[in-house]
Amino acid sequence: MLLRAFGLGFFVLFTILPAQSQSLYDWDNLNEIRITFDDKDWASQLDTFKANGKDRLMGTVEINDDTYENVGIRYKGNSSYYNVRKNGSNKLPFNLKIDYKNKSQELPSGHETLKLSNVFRDPSFVREVLSYEIARKYMPAPEANYAKLYINGEYMGLYNNTESIDDRFLNEYFGETTGSFFKCDPEWKGKKYQSCPQGDKSSLQYLGDNSPCYFPYYEIKSDSGWTNLKELTNVLNNETERIEEILDVDMALWMLAFNTVLVNLDSYTGRLCHNYYLYQRENGQFVPLLWDMNLSFGGFRFAGTGKSLSDEEMQRLSILLHYKTKNEKRPLITNLLSKPLYRKIYLGHVRTIAEENFKNGWYKERMQEIADFIEPEVEADENKLYPSAGLRNNQTETVYAGKAPIIGIEQLMEPRIEYLLNHSTLKDGGPQITKVEHLQFGNTLAFNATIESAERAYLVYRLDPKDQFTRMEMFDDSGHNDQMAGDNIWGATLDYQVGIEYYILAEGERSANVSPARASYEFYTVEQE
Repeated sequence: MLLRAFGLGFFVLFTILPAQSQSLYDWDNLNEIRITFDDKDWASQLDTFKANGKDRLMGTVEINDDTYENVGIRYKGNSSYYNVRKNGSNKLPFNLKIDYKNKSQELPSGHETLKLSNVFRDPSFVREVLSYEIARKYMPAPEANYAKLYINGEYMGLYNNTESIDDRFLNEYFGETTGSFFKCDPEWKGKKYQSCPQGDKSSLQYLGDNSPCYFPYYEIKSDSGWTNLKELTNVLNNETERIEEILDVDMALWMLAFNTVLVNLDSYTGRLCHNYYLYQRENGQFVPLLWDMNLSFGGFRFAGTGKSLSDEEMQRLSILLHYKTKNEKRPLITNLLSKPLYRKIYLGHVRTIAEENFKNGWYKERMQEIADFIEPEVEADENKLYPSAGLRNNQTETVYAGKAPIIGIEQLMEPRIEYLLNHSTLKDGGPQITKVEHLQFGNTLAFNATIESAERAYLVYRLDPKDQFTRMEMFDDSGHNDQMAGDNIWGATLDYQVGIEYYILAEGERSANVSPARASYEFYTVEQE
């Protein structure tokens, strides 16, 4: 885990970021990947493996002039594989396991797996890369860029190249890999056990104490962990007063806020309730991790509330989707947002994502940069699933992917951001945190924050990066090293210790704000004086 400084003074602002990966995933680095199979019938063999399980066909892979032998290769994906294969295209998604045969073999960046997606149902070609870039500002999320793929000398086309959520990813973000680890993507044709309660995909509903009841909905990636997953679902559904013991609630709220703002419905939030991972840290908390962004920005129109959504329904998708209807099939939403403080934090996160990426026009500039970079490659890709014109047109208007209308990104987001930021819960802007500082007085560490329009305020801190964050209430009463009562300077104290990581949470009538704005992914740190 790398902690990178963002500011200087008597405190330092930090964010958790992965180590540099030698440009493998820089958005403007176009990777070249060449696969060589000995067998000319490789495609039909991979089809057979896809139908029967997850066996791999070995091949030689050259990546940016470095050669790797005995790489395990298979097709990946569900609709991006089956729909594309059904339509007769050979531009299928791939999973390359570099260490398949040689366990010590890895890329110079340390990566051992490459996941190449075929830009299915994204005529803009930018949804995956842009969405992950936004997500990484607020939570652990994969890096993504593009790659040119060749197989046995034949050019297959331009692919999305997305970082795998695996042990390397976990180690970079959390400095550990031994916790319970699940891919939350149901087996769509998996066996259901008759004695089990009816579940709804990877929804985190409590299905009892029988582990096999969870098997069809979650794929375990660690050696053990079913007992821990069952405990998470039990606490989430039946003992929510204990939820912070076993779930990183703030990271869950960031994920839900991201899905809401970007209308990312091919996710936990939407009808299929999937496309995320869960990793349980050594501190006992599960952290949700986003996955699969090709249908972000309204590419999937089903919210799990009935029929396909219209353009206007997506533009005005409820900021409290599922919570208002108390949808028992989405307990991560309904049971978290039923707690007023969590709901206010979630709404503040919605506002932050909307303001930092969309209100200011940043996303449009970024789309243009990405499009300018890949346009020659899109035009040269004879196997692309959609016409080259979609690269530009789908930024601003609806373009069809087959028979499916894919709304333009600006067409969706401009009215959506106006709707969100004028929503009654967000319109007042929430509490304003204008100054944060900590001061040492002997063995005492005093924390002060200047906050306006707050009902309550909290110091959220941890003594060690592996600890859970803990909330301590702050006061504006002159009795907590906060100067004068009622002067909007809130205070709290701790025993002095170098290395304390903290942020400020201010709770207003309708929403909450934090400082730094991307907390708890970014935070302040007490440095040696």
